[in-house]
Amino acid sequence: MTLEKYKFNYYLNINVNKPLILFLHGFMGNMNEFAEAIELLSEDFSYLTVDLPGHGKTQVLGSDKYYKIEPTAQAIINLLDEFKIDKCHLIAYSMGGRLALYLTLHFPERFIKVVLESASPGLATEAERLERVKRDAQIARKLSRSIIQTDFAAFLSNWYSQPIFGYIRNHPKFEKLLEHRLQNDLIELTKSLKFMGTGNQPSLWERLKDNTTPLLLLAGENDEKFKYINTEIANICKIAELKIISNTAHNIHFENPVQFVQNIREFFKN
Repeated sequence: MTLEKYKFNYYLNINVNKPLILFLHGFMGNMNEFAEAIELLSEDFSYLTVDLPGHGKTQVLGSDKYYKIEPTAQAIINLLDEFKIDKCHLIAYSMGGRLALYLTLHFPERFIKVVLESASPGLATEAERLERVKRDAQIARKLSRSIIQTDFAAFLSNWYSQPIFGYIRNHPKFEKLLEHRLQNDLIELTKSLKFMGTGNQPSLWERLKDNTTPLLLLAGENDEKFKYINTEIANICKIAELKIISNTAHNIHFENPVQFVQNIREFFKN
């Protein structure tokens, strides 16, 4: 679907009289990111999945500024409008979680309940943001040099060695995950990282105290960084509920989709 500066690739499944969930994937993912979780939820929910700018088959038709979080958020709202979806649930992971939190705080009337998996409100200070912009630029340069698949495979191996991913490399489906990541367009990924990375995102910390939308914060037991961040979110935002998921790290829905879905069902039911 073409909307102003975007040509979105998406999948909409309407299960008559069932509430709808919008899913937003993380960096290097696509609209199939939550396939296992969706399969477990599909009998009781309708769902909309979208390739975010720089990922999958979605195309940005305008300048590079349209990879940024603010115009992307507005485009997601426009997409909901096109489908006449006035209000829905929202589930999002990592980069998609940052976008989801932006959506929640800027368009609260559009979301019933929101699940944020391994997400953050961005960086609180200008100094932190500038430092992160530099770091993301370094990663982007590595990505842009990884034009051949063997280089990209090496990049992915290094990426998933980060402490936040815990023991994900031992997961029996890890090679399948790498296969999916290798399908990305490196030029598009680089633009996403550069313009929608954490350093370029406006800080949302100050707005958390005013949030009125119920939040479920999910963090993996083995992801110390995001356990700390989400504990801080829960301390500021009294309407947020934090769950630490055992035997997982940053990518909870991949490592343990059953436990991921169980927490979602309980949250949506209450």
